[in-house]
Amino acid sequence: MKLEEVHSVYFLGIGGIGMSAIARWFHANGFAVSGYDKTTTVLTQRLEAEGIAIHYTDDVAQIPARVLEDQKGSLIIYTPAIPKDLQELNYFQNHSYELYKRSQVLGMLTQSKFTIAVAGTHGKTTTSSMVAHLLKSVGVDCSAFVGGIMTNYDSNLLIGKNDDVMVVEADEFDRSFLTLHPDIAIITATDADHLDIYGDRDALKDSFREFIKNIKEQGILFVEEKVAADLEVQQLSNISVVTYGLKNGEVHAENLTIEDGDFCFDYQSAGRTIQGLRLSMSGFHNVSNALAAVSAVSGFDSANAKIQAGIASYQGVKRRFEYIIKTENCVFIDDYAHHPEEIKALLESVRAIYPDKQMTVIFQPHLFTRTRDFVDGFAESLSLADQVVLLDIYPARELPIEGVTSAVIKEKLTVENVYSYQKEDVMAFFDTNSPELVLTVGAGDIDTLVQPIQYKLQAR
Repeated sequence: MKLEEVHSVYFLGIGGIGMSAIARWFHANGFAVSGYDKTTTVLTQRLEAEGIAIHYTDDVAQIPARVLEDQKGSLIIYTPAIPKDLQELNYFQNHSYELYKRSQVLGMLTQSKFTIAVAGTHGKTTTSSMVAHLLKSVGVDCSAFVGGIMTNYDSNLLIGKNDDVMVVEADEFDRSFLTLHPDIAIITATDADHLDIYGDRDALKDSFREFIKNIKEQGILFVEEKVAADLEVQQLSNISVVTYGLKNGEVHAENLTIEDGDFCFDYQSAGRTIQGLRLSMSGFHNVSNALAAVSAVSGFDSANAKIQAGIASYQGVKRRFEYIIKTENCVFIDDYAHHPEEIKALLESVRAIYPDKQMTVIFQPHLFTRTRDFVDGFAESLSLADQVVLLDIYPARELPIEGVTSAVIKEKLTVENVYSYQKEDVMAFFDTNSPELVLTVGAGDIDTLVQPIQYKLQAR
């Protein structure tokens, strides 16, 4: 489909974090944008406030007339997360509309642009937002599609005047990232995940290898050094491959210290040293993400001071190591971590910053299949806490699996104090407990507890 022939863009699942960014881009560029989603959320409310028409009933009659009457001029974008029996989806399929996934549309938008794509089973949202912020810090005009709300811009989308550079979060779910052909690519991690899609980790790794093949001639791949070994990435004739890592890799950190919760370090590569970087978004894993982001931007500007200022002013992404309360007597952190390796990285970093505080983790497992596949990993990672509060599994797109509940994690935890609550009852925990260091962790709807917990802790 040629975008110059499109007048209307319709989204099935418009409220998703990635879908909403594309909806905003089309709206800002003068297209008539509308869509359906199952429920109203803060994101959909913001889209509506910006002038985008959204309805919440699966009803073909609510699709705009122009979309129904002019098939050729209508671009239909859907998310694989919507159910296959959705009436509106079936209407478009039965009437021979061409339907496009979000990833395919990103491929269209970036096809003729210099593109930086960030892939990985963890860290891609933070890293892509860092890349976008650093590009702006060094004066490069860019647009960015990010899978989270960037705190600096209160948005999941940046729109440049000329789109000199496009920054894209490249999602491995459903092999979506294979529609992209970046000039610069970053791969942050390839831990087993989405096994409901891939079947096993070898298939996941093969998908990342295919992604590497999509990098344009004379492009650059920045790959975490353990990932490079895992994927058996070799130096290639058509692209440059550069490894990075916290301690090892061609790009690495030196003189790493923690000062008042900030992570201070020097950036070291074969051709460049940048001293005195200070990252207020805590976490050893986020230092690694920053190394990748700085590497991707290094070729655009040689002024170290601009990079230093960009790292110092970077405020992170909502729900990624986000401080809700940070006082001497109480610390409350909210994080999107939903995979054992993400939880491990989060808890290890929090422990390093607050070694003398008792850590309470409130965790909502995400997906029955992920809980089933990684129960041992969840138990091991969560056991780094002092006490754990387990909520029921957030099902997302899945139906229940017999015998798979949060209790299967509880049985394997080595923590002395473990509590189980349904989400709607968890506030009762704070009636009898006064934790000094609290983490809410998970990718479901646990974020709706953040404000009530904040109020409870502050009232205490």
